Amino acid sequence: MPSTNETRSRILTAAKSALMTTGYGGLSTRRVAEEAGVPLSQIHYHFGSRQNLVLAILADENERLLERQTSLYATEIPLWKQWEQACDYLEDDLRSGYVRVLQEMTAAGWSDDEIAASVRAYISGWMDLLAATAEGAAPQFADLGPFTPNEIAALIGTTFLGMETMILLGFDEETLPCRSALRSVGFLLRTWEESRASA
Repeated sequence: MPSTNETRSRILTAAKSALMTTGYGGLSTRRVAEEAGVPLSQIHYHFGSRQNLVLAILADENERLLERQTSLYATEIPLWKQWEQACDYLEDDLRSGYVRVLQEMTAAGWSDDEIAASVRAYISGWMDLLAATAEGAAPQFADLGPFTPNEIAALIGTTFLGMETMILLGFDEETLPCRSALRSVGFLLRTWEESRASA
């Protein structure tokens, strides 16, 4: 008989797979239970509801990825290299399904205050990290003008979220070059940093 943690993990894995296939609207806890090889009652025991199940997927993924990103921004490598790595991470997160889960729950939050509050909390963690990173880089970029660290975080964070939305909608790079646009920001950062270093 599987342990409690193993059962929970199996349910989360099956639910994430189902969510990637059907989206939040078509997610069936009965199907998840069948895929996980557990009784339906185990989903209600561990998560209480379909909504809580999906939020648990998001919470687990978000915690892991936020730790990954925090480690990146704590390094001494130049900001442009951090930006390039963040673009690489975006590709990883698209493949893993994290971006899809986040976007699914964001959309669900538009009509459900409880889901919205949870998603805001997850996104706020990312915005806080971006703001702290911008604040740490403020002496290097003292000529950024009127932008506060929180405003820089808002611009960067919502840019990535918007690009993710367009990618998930199926826009290709020829029609809407989201990926190359993000990479080009890294090029600008590199040019800026290197010109300041040589000044």
